[in-house]
Amino acid sequence: MKKAIITAIIVVALLVIVMILGPFYILQEGEQSVVTRFGAIVKVETEPGLKFKMPFVDTVVKYSSKILSWDGDAQRIPTKENQFIYVDPTSRWVISDPKRFYETVKTVENAQLRLDDILDSTVRTVISENYLNEAVRNSNRINQMTVVEEVSSIDDLEAAERLRSLTVSTTQQESIKIGRQGLSDRMLELASSYTTEYGIKLIDVIIRQIRYSDDLTESVYQRMIKERNQIAEAYRSYGRGQLAQWEGKTTSEQMSILSGAKARAEQIKGVADAEATRIYADAYKKDPKFFELWRSLESYKLTIPQMKKILSTDLAYFDNLYE
Repeated sequence: MKKAIITAIIVVALLVIVMILGPFYILQEGEQSVVTRFGAIVKVETEPGLKFKMPFVDTVVKYSSKILSWDGDAQRIPTKENQFIYVDPTSRWVISDPKRFYETVKTVENAQLRLDDILDSTVRTVISENYLNEAVRNSNRINQMTVVEEVSSIDDLEAAERLRSLTVSTTQQESIKIGRQGLSDRMLELASSYTTEYGIKLIDVIIRQIRYSDDLTESVYQRMIKERNQIAEAYRSYGRGQLAQWEGKTTSEQMSILSGAKARAEQIKGVADAEATRIYADAYKKDPKFFELWRSLESYKLTIPQMKKILSTDLAYFDNLYE
């Protein structure tokens, strides 16, 4: 009897210990597990719920079944035409095969290190094999765009339209064949061929940001400055045209006014000359000899001071001096 009681106590104690150590474990939603026995994988659980394990001998390693992220460091990478850019990639991934994942990398931290090696190398390879415009553009819509400057300070619609036509920018960019999204897809395809052996499935690889290097940035700025200078020159050219137009208009108006004034002056002079002729004629009729003498004296006043020599006074011109 005493022996049976001792045996019962031992069994109960063992049961208590087993229950304390836990033959069961709970797999939460968004979790998956690998159960190992003496280091060997005995089963993989992917569905949530209450799960059984052998106490003492089984070890449960839980992994997330949710989508995980990888964020790479920005790399300075040369493009195919040897233009350096900084590429900042990111990626989403899941543990698709917990058994293989446990066998190869065991922890998420180790998986991140493997992804660093694979994705950094993949990004560098794909970027260096393609031209810059493939990395920064996703379509050829830029070649269908026409940039028109706003001309709001000119009231004349015709002049505004003419100025607008001078500032139209139709810069033709090189057409792309792959594009930024295509490069991301190529990175995903290339990297996935390496990650599957670690039980990792890549969902996508995204070029989060591309930043030009200092020398390339300067080149872009210079091109932008050149384009703005071309537009500024168009405004200056338009201004010079307007200046010439207004100067021509002013000159034309000036000549018209001067021509009118000259015609009016000639008309007045004509009237005055006619009046003077009439007065002279009336005076001549009253005393022809005096008029002839007065006219000769006026003529002498103008001509004699200019004469250097007088060879003879017998000229008829001097008759009035002797009368």
